[in-house]
Formats: sequence, C-alpha cells, structure tokens
Amino acid sequence: MSLHRSLKTKSGALNQHRNVLTRAERIAKLKEEERFDTSKGALGLVKVRSIKVAAGKKPKKAEAEGAADAKGAKPAAGAKAAAPAAKAAPKK
Repeated sequence: MSLHRSLKTKSGALNQHRNVLTRAERIAKLKEEERFDTSKGALGLVKVRSIKVAAGKKPKKAEAEGAADAKGAKPAAGAKAAAPAAKAAPKK
C-alpha cells in the first residue's frame, strides 16, 4: 500500500519554523529569559512566543550595480570595451 502524498514529509521539514514548542523547548526559552520558577514545576507553564527571524532579501543585480555606480565606483574597463565587440560580431 502506498503512502498518501499529504502524509509525506519534505526533506527539510524538520528545519522549518514551528509555532508550537515542546515543553522542554518552552522551559529552555523561559530559563534564558529568567522567567522559569522551579518551585512551580513544569505543568502550567506561561505562554512563550516563538518568532521567526526573517532574513533580508538580497538586492537584484541591476539594483546592486546601480547602487555601486551611485556611490562613485568605477566599472571595470574591460566590461565597456567587451560589450560593443560582442554586438558587432556577425551572427551565423
């Protein structure tokens, strides 16, 4: 019998951000924040927010080149000379 496609896990499924933490993870996070009281025990823990840190997106190449030109960076000398030569080459 085959496994239904909705039950299959992806290769990076364990590395994805999870909204629900295990009890051990919640206790560890509370200990870091110094909010865990050992006298109360592990039952009835306070809520813990798990925020996913979003990485900044890389700028596109055209935007990055435009930003470099705006800062006064000089483009490579060979880059300008090579571009007209490539256009002048006859197509077969």
